Amino acid sequence: MTLKTLSPEAAGALLAQGAVLVDIRSANEHARVRIAQARHIPLAKLAQGAMRFEGASAVIFHCRSGARTLMNAQLLDGCAACDTYLLEGGLDAWKRADLPIVTDARQPLELQRQVQIAAGAAVFAGTALGATLSPWFYALSGFIGAGLVFAGVSGFCGLARLLMKAPWNRRALSS
Repeated sequence: MTLKTLSPEAAGALLAQGAVLVDIRSANEHARVRIAQARHIPLAKLAQGAMRFEGASAVIFHCRSGARTLMNAQLLDGCAACDTYLLEGGLDAWKRADLPIVTDARQPLELQRQVQIAAGAAVFAGTALGATLSPWFYALSGFIGAGLVFAGVSGFCGLARLLMKAPWNRRALSS
């Protein structure tokens, strides 16, 4: 079997015929915006071989942009004994096609966006304070930059771990 791509419209038609749509994004991504018909099974759980989709006529996998599903196509193709597909362009394309989604604005932004906002704000503050008050504030921007490089190289992001403990994120994970 090979993982084929489907446009959002073709995926919608296949869903109407009984296909299973699987959202492979993390829980915090899925909580805020999702396709109503999608079953949420994170990529890490699929990688453990926990789901095999026995009896399904077809399985369509999606992420936010389609990049994650494309990068993991071989793994995803092995998750079902039936035809497997990749939703071309992911959730973003589904929204652009004006197909129905479920949005829960009470849920926090996904963690990656929170990290980007916090890191960007800290770098901006360090630069602005360094230019106006004291050059020592430039160290804040350097520290954040070094942390981002470390996160990219090691896969460990201390800022993300810290943000996961924030009250708004703990509340979202418990519901």
